[in-house]
Amino acid sequence: MRVKDIAEKTDWRLFADDNSKENEVQGAFVGDLLSWVMGHSSPKQAWITVQAHVNVIAVGVLREFACLIICQDSQLSDDMIQQAKEENLPIFLTDMSAFDVCRKLIELGV
Repeated sequence: MRVKDIAEKTDWRLFADDNSKENEVQGAFVGDLLSWVMGHSSPKQAWITVQAHVNVIAVGVLREFACLIICQDSQLSDDMIQQAKEENLPIFLTDMSAFDVCRKLIELGV
């Protein structure tokens, strides 16, 4: 499944350029502790978190995530959005909990 497919099948707000919408999503990782995410996640996953700051983008790029899914309407800064676009890392924003996001991704076949 690609980022654009998730965007079409959810009402989550997407911050991305056209190229990054083609990123392939091969699973998901849930976590808010950046060091834990760096040590235990895998490339091409969707990272589900409530964290919303520029350091999240750095970890997302380091771990080569397909996209970020920011839960519970965490406030995204303009700097975070700009950095993500520069790094070609799509960000979804949703008011759903991490649990509900996981359930939705499973429903979609991720």
